[in-house]
Amino acid sequence: MSGIYARRIAVVAASAALAATTGLLSAPAAQAAMPTPVSASTARTYLGQLTVSAEGSSTGYSRDKFPHWITQSGACNTREVVLKRDGTNVVQDSACAATSGSWYSQYDGATWTAASDLDIDHMVPLAEAWRSGASSWTTARRQAFANDLTRPQLIAVTDNVNQSKSDQDPGEWLPSRTAYRCTYARAWVHVKYYYGMSVDSTEKSALQSVLNGC
Repeated sequence: MSGIYARRIAVVAASAALAATTGLLSAPAAQAAMPTPVSASTARTYLGQLTVSAEGSSTGYSRDKFPHWITQSGACNTREVVLKRDGTNVVQDSACAATSGSWYSQYDGATWTAASDLDIDHMVPLAEAWRSGASSWTTARRQAFANDLTRPQLIAVTDNVNQSKSDQDPGEWLPSRTAYRCTYARAWVHVKYYYGMSVDSTEKSALQSVLNGC
């Protein structure tokens, strides 16, 4: 009997140690951040299933056709929710505006302490989405896309970096911080696949190249 009890104690101790180790390993991931995109292998599968076609026209495009930032709860709109989610020690006032905090921009590795230095980037830009199929969507679907907190579509980043990205796809622009490019490509494909958007051949090649190195 004592041997059995000893083994049970050993198993319990090992389980506790594993749980402790797992907790340590998952701690950084547990911090608030953009929803985790699909794995690189899943992203490669998704990319292979996306329709490849020449980019559509920008005719008729307007940011107003993608209503944002909408109210999420109380006085908080989508931008303010993402700023709170992506920052550290973020303090908001009664109007939900971030008055203090710290934000690490994954695209360029910069850290900011003023919310005004951050833009909320649409992983797949609105104009890019328009040219990839969103021109035929309902306004309600475009609104859901532009305010999507469930998929890896919104992230707080350095404002001028977001502006330099503009509406470019990965065939034209990738984050300068190379350590983030794998996550970026996974997120891009995740969003395009979920919303059934197309990719052009240059965009697909660039995504394949990044994903193959993940």
